[in-house]
Amino acid sequence: MTPIRPRDIVIPEDGAAMLADAIKRVAQPSRRAFLQRTLTLGGLGLLTGCTPTSQENIERALAAVSRFNDRAQAFLFDPTRLAPTYPDSMITRPFPFNAYYGEDEVRVVDGDAWRLELSGLIADRKPWTLEALRALPQQSQVTRHICVEGWSAIGKWGGVPFSHFLRRVGADLSAKYVGFKCADDYFTSIDMATALHPQTLMALTYDGRTLPPRYGYPMKLRMPTKLGYKNPKHIQAIFVTNTYPGGYWEDQGYNWFGGS
Repeated sequence: MTPIRPRDIVIPEDGAAMLADAIKRVAQPSRRAFLQRTLTLGGLGLLTGCTPTSQENIERALAAVSRFNDRAQAFLFDPTRLAPTYPDSMITRPFPFNAYYGEDEVRVVDGDAWRLELSGLIADRKPWTLEALRALPQQSQVTRHICVEGWSAIGKWGGVPFSHFLRRVGADLSAKYVGFKCADDYFTSIDMATALHPQTLMALTYDGRTLPPRYGYPMKLRMPTKLGYKNPKHIQAIFVTNTYPGGYWEDQGYNWFGGS
């Protein structure tokens, strides 16, 4: 893989003053969290120059740092390195609910009628039922969910190794992205290396029971190597592509790679 060099990153001419002004202007909790995660000392050092002149320039500066972080995280990601696992005694009870909406707005999905739709660079695109997914090899893990807002919790997830499923349906494993569309109108995408990571699960159960609606019934993607917003719930469609798909939060300024 080509080493990351500062000169490879296109940085706006507006500099440190721009960044300082951008931080002052940020009001949304989502953008504050984004800044806390992405504006590292390395990113700050790359931004030098003159006073900011427009919101557009500020956004360009923030986007440049975000792109740098995405490349750095992808470069550092080890597809064979496992996230820490924990005993059942350390499970957080109750495991927190988290979404872009309130818990009283959790989507109710009919599991009997639900079908997982496949598209893109996949050879066998036939829809999958819950029963068919449950018939595939299963594994469980007790891992830590890390939220971009600063909290974490340990949970027990069970389901189908995503790498097994992708190979089973003939996905192009050399493709760049795997995208997800969800019943709650959420959408996101991940890199293929993370999709093939041994701990990336198509989660069907939580703590030994059928996945509850609040945690993403009928199926969510569980990735302990990613921040919480990269773990989509209520998944109803998966596609494989070489075209950048973005995501709900990513399109609003969050890092796309989102490694934990």
